[in-house]
Amino acid sequence: MKSYRLNRLFNPASGKCLDIAVDHGFFREGTFLKGIENIETAVETLIHADPDAIQLTVGQAKHLQEVPGKDKPALVLRTDTANVYNANLPPNLYCHLLEEAVLQAVRLDAVCVVVNLFLVPDHPEITEYCLKNILKLKKDCDHYGMPMMVEPIAFSPDPAKGHYSVDGDADKIIPLVRQAVELGADLIKADPTENAEEYHKVIEIAGRVPVLARGGSKGDDRVVLQKTRTLLDQGAKGLVYGRNIIHHENPAGMTQALMAMIHNDASVEEAYSLLLP
Repeated sequence: MKSYRLNRLFNPASGKCLDIAVDHGFFREGTFLKGIENIETAVETLIHADPDAIQLTVGQAKHLQEVPGKDKPALVLRTDTANVYNANLPPNLYCHLLEEAVLQAVRLDAVCVVVNLFLVPDHPEITEYCLKNILKLKKDCDHYGMPMMVEPIAFSPDPAKGHYSVDGDADKIIPLVRQAVELGADLIKADPTENAEEYHKVIEIAGRVPVLARGGSKGDDRVVLQKTRTLLDQGAKGLVYGRNIIHHENPAGMTQALMAMIHNDASVEEAYSLLLP
């Protein structure tokens, strides 16, 4: 039954997907809200850009699902909220799962749910939160035929900023991805390795489980597109990008550029041309 939902997520010709993450408000970090202050307008713009999926929260899914017609992006539902991204970190970190998360996803006609697996230095309790969330979701996802996307993220201290930053160390990412697979993930959303040409190791460790590359912070257009080309060439089955689209001055153009790379094997220059006026 999970394959029925995944058929709506992955393009039948390329076998890949672009999932645009617009779930940033769930994490209560003001800098994440750029470009999505008016969430309804932002989602409308993305719907017209026609990605494969839009990732939203239970409170904002209506802006996608209330749109009439069958030709619109699929819904990926974020199921957990955490405080690990805050610029001023509190002493107690948490990651909490929605009540009846999978049932809510079924009611909202989502094609899959997404849940975090954090590895935070000196905070083993946050990993324990995540493990409990995944174990609960796994049982319900199997019962209701709902695919589960696990998002393994390793963090490292960033003294200059006073909080944690994402760690691109392959030696940290790879075991965490494997743990997510062992826990029963149907999809993996994984950070790029610091050297993007090592990403095939992440693909290999995930085995048969499709890996979607995580976008992370907003970057220079050409740099983002070049890294994207490398990640796809390394075997990624698609992308889950948020800030590199929603913080962009032309989110529809960036969506189209990434879709061209994913589904039409466009080069960096071909994709970049779609951003030009």
